Amino acid sequence: MHVTGTHFTDRTEAGRRLADRLGHLVGPGTVVVALPRGGVPVAAEVAAALGAPLDICVIRKLGVPHQPELGMGAIGEDGVRVLNEQVIRLAGVDDGQLAQVERRERAELERRAVRYRGDRPAADLRGRTVVVVDDGVATGSTARAACRIVRARGAARVVLAVPVAPRDWTERLSEVADELVCVDTPSPFFAIGEFYADFTQTGDEEVLRLLAEARSERPDGKPADGEPPSAKPSGRQPPAGEPNGIDRELPLAVAGVRLTGRLTVPAGARAAVVFAHGSGSGRRSPRNRHVARHLNRRGLGTLLFDLLTEAEEPDRRKVFDVALLGSRLTAVTEELGRTEGARGLPLGLFGASTGAAAALYTAAELGPAVRAVVSRGGRPDLAGPDVLARVDAPTLLLVGALDTTVLDLNRRALARLGGVGELVVVPRASHLFEEPGTLDQAAELAGDWFLRHLPPADGPGPEGR
Repeated sequence: MHVTGTHFTDRTEAGRRLADRLGHLVGPGTVVVALPRGGVPVAAEVAAALGAPLDICVIRKLGVPHQPELGMGAIGEDGVRVLNEQVIRLAGVDDGQLAQVERRERAELERRAVRYRGDRPAADLRGRTVVVVDDGVATGSTARAACRIVRARGAARVVLAVPVAPRDWTERLSEVADELVCVDTPSPFFAIGEFYADFTQTGDEEVLRLLAEARSERPDGKPADGEPPSAKPSGRQPPAGEPNGIDRELPLAVAGVRLTGRLTVPAGARAAVVFAHGSGSGRRSPRNRHVARHLNRRGLGTLLFDLLTEAEEPDRRKVFDVALLGSRLTAVTEELGRTEGARGLPLGLFGASTGAAAALYTAAELGPAVRAVVSRGGRPDLAGPDVLARVDAPTLLLVGALDTTVLDLNRRALARLGGVGELVVVPRASHLFEEPGTLDQAAELAGDWFLRHLPPADGPGPEGR
């Protein structure tokens, strides 16, 4: 009988869930390296969440001749070669068969390296933390080869991260990586694909698209290390009236401090949503980035920004200072209303954890200027009864069914809201919405709420139609 606590819809969902476990690696010294082809969709989500450059490390599995899915070793760039002598012996593979497989795979490796990287040099890994990502580990041969390659290229720290692996994977691979991260290690384990609902082969075109998107959508507007100057994007896309909309960094000067935001406004956006992060997280929060992408796809602009500066983040008192967070969110929301590309768009607020209290503070301060509020796993109670009573904006409170303490606090806050409020309990979800499908459900509910209460910029609200 198959026993496992994890099934992934596809590689993209697997990447999002893996990214949730890698938040401690956010920083300018991190590079994400994917194993093409299946590892690229997973790694693209990880790189986006960490705000890190994305590169590739081309590896080819050496499959047993009569059973190609069973790896007897791997070859990689820079001449790396790893063999699994036990598999070779048990499968009865002789030297001639091994050499024939290796010749074929070496030719394919060279083709893919040229195809994916073109004339761009590999990312500079010297002194960096390198996160090696694949869609799973089976025998571990390809992962071992990749870790050896990035180490040889100067990585100071190697982190091997995969969505799924056998239970003994750490015993096999701890010698080649400084840290091993995995979403689940089910047993029994026969093949990586059995843990994905969609394990369709990743094509070259998808790999090229994801790599191009990663180069053009770095959070700091810079290309991955090693790209020539001519490849550097401007960091600013055409205005919202043009086909590509806006996707750029937005510096924000608020009350004597300088904050950083990421403004994304799809072409023809009907409204914009400002995100208030909680518990010291910022614009790179994997969960809020996931929700923001969902809202963007539905025609809503988003602004994700850091409520605290880097120097302030370690101060836990500031993390729970609702007046401070709320006043900054209020100033940023007002500034967004004057910003090119978002000027004139109806505004909504999305808050998570303590950010939900900040969002309600701002809704109370700005009154009709805030048209809707959504809280995910939030602490609206921290806003206080006086603030809650002054909130007129329609407010949706999303809470996981397993988050019983926060659920009770949300019920109490709902009763104190001055305007329309609704509490939706997401089944099987805990506080962080880590369970399969629960964050997608929260994003869908949030999108529905905003589209219901945020009228198009050039038209009346639902009640006026």
